[in-house]
Amino acid sequence: MATSVRLLPETEQRLDFLAAHTGRTKAYYLREIIERGIEEMEDYYLASGVLDRVRKGAEKVHSSFQVRKDLGLDD
Repeated sequence: MATSVRLLPETEQRLDFLAAHTGRTKAYYLREIIERGIEEMEDYYLASGVLDRVRKGAEKVHSSFQVRKDLGLDD
């Protein structure tokens, strides 16, 4: 899937430099950056949504005491 991205000139210069000095393409490094960073972004933004729902009382929460009791971990 083709996608375009606008980069700050400084970022593009860094990417150009890296590609030129390693023999890899800019596309290679952009894919690497996205693949390595998407999990972190998912964790942050999805957790942020859950936190908002918890704060609004729309997400059920469980105390560690109750979870341990329900699972029989303290027997």
